Order: sequence, then C-alpha cells, then structure tokens
Amino acid sequence: RGAGTSRAPERKPLTPAEVSALAAAMPPHLRAAALLAAYSGLRPGQVFALRRRDIDLSDPTNPTVTVERTQTRTRAGQSAFGPPKTAAGWRTVAIPATVARALADHLDAYTAQGANALVFTTPVGGVVSASYRSRAMVAARATIGRNDVTWHHLRHTGATLAAASGATMAELQARIGHPSTQAAAIYQHALAGRDAQIAAALDAFAAAPSNVIPLRARTA
Repeated sequence: RGAGTSRAPERKPLTPAEVSALAAAMPPHLRAAALLAAYSGLRPGQVFALRRRDIDLSDPTNPTVTVERTQTRTRAGQSAFGPPKTAAGWRTVAIPATVARALADHLDAYTAQGANALVFTTPVGGVVSASYRSRAMVAARATIGRNDVTWHHLRHTGATLAAASGATMAELQARIGHPSTQAAAIYQHALAGRDAQIAAALDAFAAAPSNVIPLRARTA
C-alpha cells in the first residue's frame, strides 16, 4: 500500500520577518514580486503573468490583483501565457496595504506604460522565466539562511498566513484558487499548534472574576 504514492517534503512557511528579509535580498525589480507572492497566495506563474491592468490600487482600503492568466512553457521551452488551469484559478485577490504600496512603487519604477504591460520583467523588459526567477531565489534565500525556499514556498506562506489571520476553509479555497477544500485543509492543519495559543487567549476571558462559574453548590 502506498508504493505508487510520492509524497513531497513538507514546505516550512516563512515568517513575516523572513519574507521581508527575502524580498530585500532580491534584485530590486523582483522585490515587489516576492512580497506579492508571499501575501497573495498566487502561484508563481500567475504572479509573473500579471499585467498593469490586473492591478487595482484605486481604492486604498481594498487594493486587489486579478488573475486571468498564468505563465506557461511551449514545447520548445519558451515562455508563454494561457488561462488558469481551472475555473477557480480565475479570481480577484485582496492584498495588504503594505504590498500595495510596494506594488505602486514598482509600477512607477519598473513597469512599462500601457494596460497590457507586464508588471514584472527582466531589467531589459523581457519575460521573467522560471529559470530566471529561480536563479534570483537561490541567491536571495542563501542570504537569509533558508536554502529550502522556492517561489512555491511563498504561495504556501501566503495561504498559511491567511489561515493564521482567521480565514475560513471556504475563504482560503477562494483565495488560493483551488477547486477543492483539500489544499485549504492542509494550510489550516499547519496551524494546529495554534490551538493551544487560542485556548490560552480564551482563558483570559474565562478566568475573569466576573465570569467564573462555581461548579459546586455553596454550603452554608
């Protein structure tokens, strides 16, 4: 039993401090991409397929990115773009204000004008291929001492942090664009150790003198 099943090693999510350090260690034109990947739950191919028109920063209280396509590879090994693999992949994701500010700065400094301009490119305006971004990741992760980290770790981190913030199973499923609740359950399971922390926080309410309920009848 299980002989034909391959289990990938568990991905250890990054802490918010590690995310910031990793982004700072990236080449300047990829720093916002690292932050976005870590706090949005987008797949790497979706991050690097974003166009200027997919970024909506017009409402400071609800900045979003919209996923309408993903980066793919042709049989010749060239980068291309196509629709998300599943209907769930088509989605609009709200992003933290901190990430929105980084994106705004990035758009001003590195993104060409025009609604269809790629948000993230190489310094000469080319497509950021999987191999290109992997080389950048190898150098950045060595700087923070996390040689296990890949761009997919950032997606995992985004989903885990969303679960930590209190996202429900359905909300996680919608945010990461997964067609089933299986992936959402994995991210929530990763936070099982937080149950003790939650119980400790609840104890602060339960232990308040006015809330203590006697379990035995008082004797005269």
